[in-house]
Amino acid sequence: MGYFREATGIRGPSGFGSASTAEQVTEGIDASGLTVIITGGSSGIGAETARVMALRGAHVIIGASNTEAANSVKQSILQSTPSARIDIIQLELSSQKSVRDFADKFLSMNAPLNVLINNAGVMYCPFKLSEDGIEMQFATNHVGHFLLTNLLLPKIKSTADKTGIEGRVVNLSSAAHLTTYRGGIRFNKISDKAAYNDKLAYGQSKLANILHANELARRLKEEGANVTANSVHPGLIKTNLGRHSTIFVAVLRATTCVLWKSIPQGAATTCYVALHPSMKGISGKYFADCNIEQTTANGRNESLARKLWEYCSETLFKRTQGQVNL
Repeated sequence: MGYFREATGIRGPSGFGSASTAEQVTEGIDASGLTVIITGGSSGIGAETARVMALRGAHVIIGASNTEAANSVKQSILQSTPSARIDIIQLELSSQKSVRDFADKFLSMNAPLNVLINNAGVMYCPFKLSEDGIEMQFATNHVGHFLLTNLLLPKIKSTADKTGIEGRVVNLSSAAHLTTYRGGIRFNKISDKAAYNDKLAYGQSKLANILHANELARRLKEEGANVTANSVHPGLIKTNLGRHSTIFVAVLRATTCVLWKSIPQGAATTCYVALHPSMKGISGKYFADCNIEQTTANGRNESLARKLWEYCSETLFKRTQGQVNL
């Protein structure tokens, strides 16, 4: 049903579909009392998400590696929405030090935090290790967001407790999680150059985004926190994300042209899951075209999700400042 609905624009149970835009799915929503962090808000669907969040009144914090581009986005938003409240903090997700610095700077603002949108990502990169010695797609798309979420989670929980407003964590995944390595996550070869495949590595990182949201949702429910966690597939979007594999993306566009979305359409599912009142209490789900969709068996594998959480907490962060626990 997912691909058929995406190609035809047929609306699902939520009342929205692949043709819906971010403005349409948030129409009438007052977010003036909310603070929203968006990673990668300097371009593409991240910039559109920032624009629509500001349009609805939210205080928007853009985390971006390119702060000059983020400032251009901010100025563009202010031209159309002069009352917009937007702050920019430098963030390089492939660097655990940068992630910690971002969290420290945000927390020093003494602002509330209602919504964390883990939007930033890289795709189909040539093999490269991050400064922490982790394959770049996995480091940027998953590890950086895993660390950021855990560092900011106490603030999200405390804001929800104080305001009574449900906190939300939204992970941007992709249908590319269907095409990953055998077994889903190659824990013993994540940073192995000899076995690296850029397409499968991207799929692995996007599967990790789903598993992260699922395990976070389970833990939050277990402790009774007023915070939800979900993952979304924004769709095939006309952005520069595929710049590392232009020929492959060109062929993909030619063969799947009816599935491609505009940037306003691509930001719709993120904005819907982050703001829509019908999402209250829904956690641990995967969304596409603003409706719940089923992931692969790997995406529903609870033991794999727990193993990934433990791997990141106990293995990756021993290299920096110790373990990160929820």
